[in-house]
Amino acid sequence: MEILSFLSAGVLTALEPINLGLILVGVTVGLFIGAMPGLGSVNGVAILLPITFLVPPASAIIFLAAIYYGAMYGGAISSISLGIPGASTAVATTFDGRPLALQGRASLALVTAALASFVGGTVATVFFTLFAPLLATVALNFGPPEIFALMLLAFATFVGLGGDDIPKTVFSICFGLVLATVGFDTISGEPRLVLFDIQGFMRGIGFIVLAIGVYGIGEMIWTIEQTRGEITSTNPRMTARGLVSDAKEAVRRGWKGTWIGSILGFFVGVLPAAGATPGSLMSYGVAKMVSKTPQEYGNGSPDGVAAPEAANNSASTGSMLPMLTLGIPGSPTTAILLGGMVMWGLTPGPRLFLDESEFVWSLIGSFYISNVAAVLINLAFIPLFVWMLRMPFTILAPLIFVLSIVGGFAASRSIHDLWLIVIFGIAAFFMRKFDYPLAPAVLAIVLGPIAEPTLRQSLLLSSGDPTIFFTRPIAGPITVIAIVLILLPAFRLLRRKRVPAQG
Repeated sequence: MEILSFLSAGVLTALEPINLGLILVGVTVGLFIGAMPGLGSVNGVAILLPITFLVPPASAIIFLAAIYYGAMYGGAISSISLGIPGASTAVATTFDGRPLALQGRASLALVTAALASFVGGTVATVFFTLFAPLLATVALNFGPPEIFALMLLAFATFVGLGGDDIPKTVFSICFGLVLATVGFDTISGEPRLVLFDIQGFMRGIGFIVLAIGVYGIGEMIWTIEQTRGEITSTNPRMTARGLVSDAKEAVRRGWKGTWIGSILGFFVGVLPAAGATPGSLMSYGVAKMVSKTPQEYGNGSPDGVAAPEAANNSASTGSMLPMLTLGIPGSPTTAILLGGMVMWGLTPGPRLFLDESEFVWSLIGSFYISNVAAVLINLAFIPLFVWMLRMPFTILAPLIFVLSIVGGFAASRSIHDLWLIVIFGIAAFFMRKFDYPLAPAVLAIVLGPIAEPTLRQSLLLSSGDPTIFFTRPIAGPITVIAIVLILLPAFRLLRRKRVPAQG
């Protein structure tokens, strides 16, 4: 009952005119920031941070958190409408969201994403409210071996994304891991794989560069090659009755992925240095793994849209937990929020709930309000997003190309990265041409920078003994499950080959 009284007071504070106004503005701005390739929540929060000095500290954090929420919703918009992930957190949404849009079902994909995001954010906020201190203590027990085991589990869930062609899937993962090692070694500081001593490779290969190249340029080239210019538009239909029908279908066909993403995304988001991207990718892999119709994934499954969208919103709330209770940011965006709190004289950590309880509960209350505001604003703008797809493909294709180039340049302001975007786009086209799955490669370049240093730190802790991943109480079970999941498709393939032989 004490929690309910604190929460009700926090909600009332969040509903004060200044805070409610900031929530509505923050969610709307975040929605469009998340939809713009090359920006995302990190850039949005960082850019708008100076504005918050005009309001009280509690209202400032509420405003920035609302931008974070809106950006999580907005990432799905460009993933579905243009096939370009607005941020790394929305890359898994592209796998099924874009095929639905090309089938004229963009409204279904956008409604599914909005409703799944709402459920994911709500479930995570409830978990946050009830279990914050306990979950923060558990997250504190995650060291390098546990983080690496979790990354291994993410790779394991994605082995199935390549279908039965396991060698091509493994090759795709290895290719992504190689790209993730370009640049300076995070432990020794030595440069690695700097081709022809080109200085641009010193910075490594950013995810935005890869995502825009693969899903912007590559998808555009693939569509042109497949249709030979016959597509004029995706001809989406948009009526009030159709929106209600899409909502019913989204609930019916996306409920399983929504709950998987909501729960898994939150617990991955709670872990320091994990965040929404691994959570969304893992949730997509798990949802496909437990689905009765896995062949629909990658071809326009609403469940394949629901799982990552529920996960990235759930994880964004989860990543707030270690920031508030331990002072450890759970994602790049919460790292900026942490800096803002310190500037305003708030000290994140175990005593924050005691010393600044009014601030903490008003922030938690704003999570509920932001979630409701985000889903309503998102649903209201769906006709606009669907209208974008009515443009003839002869107009849409150049627009995607321009957005890809502008988004790639805005992220780093480097001509080197623009060349990489074009190269990755061409490479993605040929990978699809020869049936090499793209999703595992994208997963590898996202998780590689987390997996490699935690692997090496773990081996340093154990003096090179790999059994550290099996003997620790948390890392051991996760590692065993990951190994089983990696080997499972191979066993299924062998069994399938034996059955005809026996017959």
